[in-house]
Amino acid sequence: MRRGWKILIGIGVALAVLLALNTVIVDHETKSAAVTEPGGRLLKLPGGELEVVEKGPRDTSPIVLIHCFTCAINWWDKMIPLLARDHRVVAVDLLGHGGSEKPASGYSIPNQADLVAQALGRLGVSDAEVVGHSLGGPVTIALAEQSPDLVGRMVTIDSIPDTSYGDVGFIGELPFKPVIGEALWRIKPDFSIRNGLGVAFAPGYDVPDAFVEDVKRMTYSAYTGSHDAFDEYTGEKSLPERAAAIGKPLLAIMGAEEQIANDPSEALAAYRAGDPTVRTKLIAGAGHSPNVEKPAETATLVLGFANTPLRGVGSKARGGVGSTNGTQRQRQQSQSQSRTGNGPGAGAAGDSGSSGGN
Repeated sequence: MRRGWKILIGIGVALAVLLALNTVIVDHETKSAAVTEPGGRLLKLPGGELEVVEKGPRDTSPIVLIHCFTCAINWWDKMIPLLARDHRVVAVDLLGHGGSEKPASGYSIPNQADLVAQALGRLGVSDAEVVGHSLGGPVTIALAEQSPDLVGRMVTIDSIPDTSYGDVGFIGELPFKPVIGEALWRIKPDFSIRNGLGVAFAPGYDVPDAFVEDVKRMTYSAYTGSHDAFDEYTGEKSLPERAAAIGKPLLAIMGAEEQIANDPSEALAAYRAGDPTVRTKLIAGAGHSPNVEKPAETATLVLGFANTPLRGVGSKARGGVGSTNGTQRQRQQSQSQSRTGNGPGAGAAGDSGSSGGN
Protein backbone atom coordinates (compact mmCIF):
# COMPACT_ATOMS: atom_id res chain seq x y z
CA MET A 1 0.00 0.00 0.00
CA ARG A 2 2.78 2.39 0.94
CA ARG A 3 4.63 1.49 -2.25
CA GLY A 4 1.54 2.33 -4.28
CA TRP A 5 1.29 5.76 -2.66
CA LYS A 6 4.98 6.40 -3.35
CA ILE A 7 4.47 5.52 -7.02
CA LEU A 8 1.47 7.85 -7.27
CA ILE A 9 3.37 10.66 -5.57
CA GLY A 10 6.33 10.08 -7.88
CA ILE A 11 4.08 10.24 -10.94
CA GLY A 12 2.46 13.41 -9.61
CA VAL A 13 5.84 15.07 -9.03
CA ALA A 14 7.03 14.06 -12.52
CA LEU A 15 3.88 15.48 -14.12
CA ALA A 16 4.26 18.72 -12.17
CA VAL A 17 7.87 19.05 -13.33
CA LEU A 18 6.90 18.35 -16.94
CA LEU A 19 4.08 20.89 -16.79
CA ALA A 20 6.41 23.49 -15.30
CA LEU A 21 9.05 22.87 -17.97
CA ASN A 22 6.44 22.98 -20.72
CA THR A 23 5.10 26.27 -19.35
CA VAL A 24 8.56 27.85 -19.43
CA ILE A 25 9.33 26.57 -22.94
CA VAL A 26 5.96 27.50 -24.44
CA ASP A 27 5.91 30.95 -22.82
CA HIS A 28 9.33 31.83 -24.24
CA GLU A 29 8.86 30.54 -27.80
CA THR A 30 9.43 33.08 -30.57
CA LYS A 31 9.35 32.83 -34.36
CA SER A 32 10.95 34.86 -37.14
CA ALA A 33 8.94 36.47 -39.92
CA ALA A 34 8.39 34.56 -43.16
CA VAL A 35 6.34 35.16 -46.30
CA THR A 36 3.17 33.05 -46.07
CA GLU A 37 0.90 34.79 -48.58
CA PRO A 38 1.15 34.78 -52.40
CA GLY A 39 2.50 38.18 -53.36
CA GLY A 40 3.39 38.97 -49.75
CA ARG A 41 6.56 40.72 -48.67
CA LEU A 42 8.25 41.51 -45.39
CA LEU A 43 8.82 45.02 -44.07
CA LYS A 44 11.67 45.35 -41.57
CA LEU A 45 10.43 48.06 -39.23
CA PRO A 46 11.83 49.52 -36.00
CA GLY A 47 9.13 47.73 -34.01
CA GLY A 48 9.35 44.36 -35.76
CA GLU A 49 9.01 42.62 -39.10
CA LEU A 50 5.54 42.56 -40.68
CA GLU A 51 4.16 40.80 -43.74
CA VAL A 52 2.05 42.90 -46.12
CA VAL A 53 0.21 42.31 -49.37
CA GLU A 54 -0.53 45.13 -51.83
CA LYS A 55 -3.04 45.00 -54.67
CA GLY A 56 -4.75 47.48 -56.99
CA PRO A 57 -3.70 50.72 -58.71
CA ARG A 58 -1.14 52.65 -56.68
CA ASP A 59 -2.53 56.07 -57.68
CA THR A 60 -6.00 55.48 -56.19
CA SER A 61 -7.32 56.09 -52.68
CA PRO A 62 -6.10 53.41 -50.27
CA ILE A 63 -8.00 50.81 -48.27
CA VAL A 64 -6.10 49.14 -45.44
CA LEU A 65 -7.22 45.75 -44.09
CA ILE A 66 -6.42 44.55 -40.56
CA HIS A 67 -7.44 40.99 -39.65
CA CYS A 68 -8.86 39.40 -36.51
CA PHE A 69 -7.41 37.49 -33.53
CA THR A 70 -5.60 34.24 -34.54
CA CYS A 71 -6.20 35.21 -38.19
CA ALA A 72 -4.04 36.43 -41.07
CA ILE A 73 -4.20 38.26 -44.39
CA ASN A 74 -5.90 35.24 -46.01
CA TRP A 75 -9.14 36.04 -44.16
CA TRP A 76 -9.49 38.88 -46.71
CA ASP A 77 -8.83 36.71 -49.79
CA LYS A 78 -12.41 36.89 -51.10
CA MET A 79 -12.71 40.64 -50.58
CA ILE A 80 -9.35 41.90 -51.85
CA PRO A 81 -10.09 41.34 -55.59
CA LEU A 82 -13.37 43.26 -55.22
CA LEU A 83 -11.76 46.18 -53.41
CA ALA A 84 -8.64 46.31 -55.60
CA ARG A 85 -10.49 47.07 -58.83
CA ASP A 86 -10.53 50.78 -58.05
CA HIS A 87 -8.47 51.15 -54.87
CA ARG A 88 -4.97 50.55 -53.65
CA VAL A 89 -5.44 47.77 -51.08
CA VAL A 90 -2.90 47.09 -48.33
CA ALA A 91 -3.45 44.05 -46.09
CA VAL A 92 -1.26 43.64 -43.02
CA ASP A 93 -0.41 40.66 -40.82
CA LEU A 94 -0.39 41.94 -37.24
CA LEU A 95 2.58 41.19 -35.03
CA GLY A 96 2.37 37.57 -33.87
CA HIS A 97 0.08 36.55 -36.73
CA GLY A 98 0.45 35.11 -40.21
CA GLY A 99 3.90 35.71 -41.67
CA SER A 100 4.83 38.54 -39.31
CA GLU A 101 7.41 38.27 -36.55
CA LYS A 102 6.36 36.61 -33.30
CA PRO A 103 8.36 38.01 -30.37
CA ALA A 104 7.82 37.19 -26.71
CA SER A 105 5.95 40.46 -26.07
CA GLY A 106 4.68 43.65 -27.67
CA TYR A 107 1.07 42.70 -28.41
CA SER A 108 -0.76 45.65 -26.85
CA ILE A 109 -3.28 47.41 -29.09
CA PRO A 110 -1.31 50.70 -29.08
CA ASN A 111 1.87 48.86 -30.07
CA GLN A 112 0.10 46.97 -32.86
CA ALA A 113 -1.29 50.27 -34.14
CA ASP A 114 2.17 51.84 -34.02
CA LEU A 115 3.57 48.97 -36.10
CA VAL A 116 0.80 49.36 -38.66
CA ALA A 117 1.59 53.09 -38.77
CA GLN A 118 5.25 52.27 -39.40
CA ALA A 119 4.25 49.95 -42.25
CA LEU A 120 1.94 52.52 -43.85
CA GLY A 121 4.62 55.17 -43.52
CA ARG A 122 7.09 52.90 -45.29
CA LEU A 123 4.56 52.29 -48.07
CA GLY A 124 3.62 55.96 -48.41
CA VAL A 125 -0.02 55.42 -47.45
CA SER A 126 -2.09 58.12 -45.74
CA ASP A 127 -5.73 59.25 -45.41
CA ALA A 128 -6.85 55.65 -45.92
CA GLU A 129 -10.09 53.91 -45.23
CA VAL A 130 -8.92 51.44 -42.58
CA VAL A 131 -11.00 48.29 -42.12
CA GLY A 132 -10.52 46.19 -38.99
CA HIS A 133 -12.11 42.80 -38.37
CA SER A 134 -12.70 41.86 -34.70
CA LEU A 135 -9.29 42.46 -33.06
CA GLY A 136 -8.47 44.60 -36.09
CA GLY A 137 -11.22 47.01 -35.02
CA PRO A 138 -9.48 48.30 -31.90
CA VAL A 139 -6.19 48.42 -33.83
CA THR A 140 -7.94 50.57 -36.44
CA ILE A 141 -9.29 52.91 -33.78
CA ALA A 142 -5.92 53.09 -31.99
CA LEU A 143 -4.25 53.88 -35.32
CA ALA A 144 -6.64 56.82 -35.77
CA GLU A 145 -5.95 57.96 -32.21
CA GLN A 146 -2.18 57.82 -32.55
CA SER A 147 -1.66 58.66 -36.25
CA PRO A 148 -4.73 60.61 -37.41
CA ASP A 149 -3.19 61.65 -40.75
CA LEU A 150 -3.02 58.00 -41.81
CA VAL A 151 -6.74 57.35 -41.32
CA GLY A 152 -9.49 59.08 -43.28
CA ARG A 153 -12.35 56.72 -42.43
CA MET A 154 -12.77 53.74 -40.13
CA VAL A 155 -14.68 50.50 -40.62
CA THR A 156 -15.09 47.94 -37.86
CA ILE A 157 -16.36 44.43 -38.61
CA ASP A 158 -17.73 42.52 -35.62
CA SER A 159 -15.66 44.41 -33.08
CA ILE A 160 -17.68 44.35 -29.86
CA PRO A 161 -17.58 47.63 -27.89
CA ASP A 162 -15.99 45.92 -24.86
CA THR A 163 -15.95 42.51 -23.18
CA SER A 164 -19.34 43.05 -21.54
CA TYR A 165 -20.95 42.59 -24.96
CA GLY A 166 -19.78 39.01 -25.47
CA ASP A 167 -17.34 36.22 -24.65
CA VAL A 168 -16.35 32.69 -25.68
CA GLY A 169 -17.49 31.01 -22.48
CA PHE A 170 -15.66 29.01 -19.80
CA ILE A 171 -14.30 26.35 -22.16
CA GLY A 172 -13.13 29.01 -24.60
CA GLU A 173 -11.20 30.75 -21.84
CA LEU A 174 -9.32 27.61 -20.67
CA PRO A 175 -6.43 28.06 -23.17
CA PHE A 176 -5.61 31.37 -21.47
CA LYS A 177 -5.31 29.94 -17.96
CA PRO A 178 -1.75 29.58 -16.55
CA VAL A 179 -0.18 26.12 -16.92
CA ILE A 180 -3.42 24.62 -18.29
CA GLY A 181 -3.23 26.91 -21.30
CA GLU A 182 0.38 26.04 -22.10
CA ALA A 183 -0.41 22.32 -21.82
CA LEU A 184 -3.41 22.62 -24.14
CA TRP A 185 -1.33 24.65 -26.59
CA ARG A 186 1.29 21.91 -26.73
CA ILE A 187 -1.14 19.11 -27.56
CA LYS A 188 -3.75 20.95 -29.65
CA PRO A 189 -4.96 18.75 -32.55
CA ASP A 190 -6.37 20.19 -35.76
CA PHE A 191 -9.94 19.19 -34.94
CA SER A 192 -9.74 21.10 -31.65
CA ILE A 193 -8.51 24.24 -33.43
CA ARG A 194 -11.26 23.88 -36.02
CA ASN A 195 -13.91 23.55 -33.33
CA GLY A 196 -12.55 26.63 -31.57
CA LEU A 197 -12.66 28.64 -34.78
CA GLY A 198 -16.29 27.66 -35.33
CA VAL A 199 -17.53 30.52 -33.13
CA ALA A 200 -16.03 32.96 -35.63
CA PHE A 201 -18.76 32.07 -38.14
CA ALA A 202 -22.46 31.40 -38.34
CA PRO A 203 -23.45 27.93 -37.08
CA GLY A 204 -22.63 25.19 -39.57
CA TYR A 205 -19.94 27.11 -41.48
CA ASP A 206 -17.13 24.86 -42.78
CA VAL A 207 -13.87 26.29 -41.37
CA PRO A 208 -11.14 26.27 -44.07
CA ASP A 209 -7.94 24.30 -43.46
CA ALA A 210 -5.92 27.46 -44.13
CA PHE A 211 -7.45 29.12 -41.07
CA VAL A 212 -6.39 26.18 -38.89
CA GLU A 213 -2.84 26.66 -40.18
CA ASP A 214 -3.00 30.36 -39.26
CA VAL A 215 -3.52 29.40 -35.61
CA LYS A 216 -0.72 26.81 -35.73
CA ARG A 217 1.73 29.46 -36.98
CA MET A 218 1.24 31.49 -33.81
CA THR A 219 3.21 31.21 -30.59
CA TYR A 220 1.52 30.96 -27.22
CA SER A 221 2.85 34.38 -26.26
CA ALA A 222 1.30 35.91 -29.36
CA TYR A 223 -1.94 34.04 -28.66
CA THR A 224 -2.36 35.13 -25.05
CA GLY A 225 -0.81 38.56 -25.53
CA SER A 226 -3.22 39.46 -28.33
CA HIS A 227 -6.19 38.13 -26.36
CA ASP A 228 -5.30 40.12 -23.25
CA ALA A 229 -4.62 43.24 -25.32
CA PHE A 230 -8.28 43.57 -26.34
CA ASP A 231 -9.43 43.28 -22.73
CA GLU A 232 -6.94 45.90 -21.56
CA TYR A 233 -7.67 48.39 -24.33
CA THR A 234 -11.46 48.23 -24.14
CA GLY A 235 -11.31 48.02 -20.34
CA GLU A 236 -9.83 51.53 -20.24
CA LYS A 237 -12.45 52.95 -22.62
CA SER A 238 -14.94 51.25 -24.93
CA LEU A 239 -14.50 51.31 -28.72
CA PRO A 240 -17.56 53.55 -29.31
CA GLU A 241 -16.24 56.05 -26.75
CA ARG A 242 -12.82 56.09 -28.39
CA ALA A 243 -14.27 56.39 -31.90
CA ALA A 244 -16.52 59.28 -30.89
CA ALA A 245 -13.56 61.13 -29.37
CA ILE A 246 -11.58 60.72 -32.61
CA GLY A 247 -14.38 62.24 -34.67
CA LYS A 248 -13.64 60.49 -37.96
CA PRO A 249 -16.33 58.85 -40.11
CA LEU A 250 -17.10 55.33 -38.91
CA LEU A 251 -19.01 52.39 -40.38
CA ALA A 252 -19.69 49.55 -37.92
CA ILE A 253 -20.70 46.17 -39.38
CA MET A 254 -21.91 43.07 -37.52
CA GLY A 255 -23.06 39.62 -38.60
CA ALA A 256 -26.62 38.82 -37.53
CA GLU A 257 -25.70 35.24 -36.56
CA GLU A 258 -22.89 36.21 -34.19
CA GLN A 259 -21.71 33.51 -31.77
CA ILE A 260 -19.33 35.76 -29.80
CA ALA A 261 -21.36 38.94 -29.39
CA ASN A 262 -24.36 38.43 -27.11
CA ASP A 263 -26.55 40.69 -29.24
CA PRO A 264 -25.03 42.19 -32.41
CA SER A 265 -27.85 44.73 -32.74
CA GLU A 266 -27.15 45.97 -29.23
CA ALA A 267 -23.45 46.27 -30.06
CA LEU A 268 -24.24 48.39 -33.12
CA ALA A 269 -26.58 50.53 -31.05
CA ALA A 270 -23.70 51.25 -28.67
CA TYR A 271 -21.69 52.69 -31.58
CA ARG A 272 -24.61 54.93 -32.58
CA ALA A 273 -25.12 56.02 -28.99
CA GLY A 274 -21.50 57.17 -28.88
CA ASP A 275 -21.89 59.16 -32.10
CA PRO A 276 -25.26 59.48 -33.92
CA THR A 277 -23.45 59.98 -37.25
CA VAL A 278 -21.95 56.49 -37.14
CA ARG A 279 -23.26 54.27 -39.91
CA THR A 280 -24.14 50.70 -38.92
CA LYS A 281 -25.13 47.56 -40.80
CA LEU A 282 -26.30 44.12 -39.67
CA ILE A 283 -25.57 41.44 -42.28
CA ALA A 284 -28.03 38.55 -42.41
CA GLY A 285 -26.62 35.06 -42.77
CA ALA A 286 -23.19 35.97 -41.42
CA GLY A 287 -21.63 35.28 -38.06
CA HIS A 288 -18.54 36.94 -36.61
CA SER A 289 -16.75 37.11 -39.99
CA PRO A 290 -18.86 38.69 -42.76
CA ASN A 291 -15.64 39.39 -44.68
CA VAL A 292 -15.30 35.61 -45.11
CA GLU A 293 -18.94 34.51 -45.08
CA LYS A 294 -20.45 37.35 -47.12
CA PRO A 295 -17.48 38.91 -48.92
CA ALA A 296 -19.35 40.55 -51.83
CA GLU A 297 -21.91 42.18 -49.56
CA THR A 298 -19.24 43.32 -47.12
CA ALA A 299 -17.06 44.67 -49.93
CA THR A 300 -20.02 46.63 -51.31
CA LEU A 301 -20.50 48.27 -47.91
CA VAL A 302 -16.79 49.09 -47.60
CA LEU A 303 -16.63 50.51 -51.13
CA GLY A 304 -19.82 52.49 -50.69
CA PHE A 305 -18.45 54.04 -47.52
CA ALA A 306 -15.11 54.80 -49.21
CA ASN A 307 -16.64 56.33 -52.32
CA THR A 308 -19.56 58.31 -50.92
CA PRO A 309 -18.71 61.92 -50.05
CA LEU A 310 -19.53 62.51 -46.41
CA ARG A 311 -20.55 65.85 -45.04
CA GLY A 312 -21.12 66.23 -41.33
CA VAL A 313 -20.28 62.61 -40.54
CA GLY A 314 -17.93 62.61 -37.59
CA SER A 315 -16.83 65.84 -35.99
CA LYS A 316 -13.71 65.83 -38.17
CA ALA A 317 -15.09 64.18 -41.28
CA ARG A 318 -12.85 63.98 -44.32
CA GLY A 319 -13.62 63.38 -47.93
CA GLY A 320 -16.62 65.72 -48.04
CA VAL A 321 -17.85 67.52 -51.11
CA GLY A 322 -15.28 69.98 -52.33
CA SER A 323 -12.26 68.30 -50.71
CA THR A 324 -9.47 66.77 -52.75
CA ASN A 325 -10.13 63.26 -51.46
CA GLY A 326 -13.88 63.69 -51.80
CA THR A 327 -13.48 64.65 -55.46
CA GLN A 328 -11.17 61.70 -56.08
CA ARG A 329 -13.64 59.31 -54.43
CA GLN A 330 -16.53 60.74 -56.50
CA ARG A 331 -14.55 60.19 -59.71
CA GLN A 332 -13.61 56.64 -58.74
CA GLN A 333 -17.21 55.90 -57.76
CA SER A 334 -18.50 57.04 -61.17
CA GLN A 335 -15.89 54.92 -62.97
CA SER A 336 -16.76 51.90 -60.83
CA GLN A 337 -20.50 52.29 -61.45
CA SER A 338 -20.01 52.53 -65.20
CA ARG A 339 -18.02 49.29 -65.22
CA THR A 340 -19.83 47.13 -62.65
CA GLY A 341 -23.20 48.69 -61.93
CA ASN A 342 -22.50 48.39 -58.21
CA GLY A 343 -22.65 51.79 -56.60
CA PRO A 344 -23.11 52.56 -52.93
CA GLY A 345 -26.21 50.85 -51.61
CA ALA A 346 -26.47 48.46 -54.59
CA GLY A 347 -27.15 44.80 -53.89
CA ALA A 348 -24.12 42.53 -53.55
CA ALA A 349 -23.81 40.02 -56.35
CA GLY A 350 -22.79 36.50 -55.42
CA ASP A 351 -24.19 36.45 -51.87
CA SER A 352 -27.42 34.72 -50.91
CA GLY A 353 -29.76 36.39 -48.44
CA SER A 354 -30.22 40.05 -47.69
CA SER A 355 -28.64 42.27 -45.12
CA GLY A 356 -30.62 43.72 -42.29
CA GLY A 357 -30.50 47.45 -41.86
CA ASN A 358 -29.51 48.86 -38.50
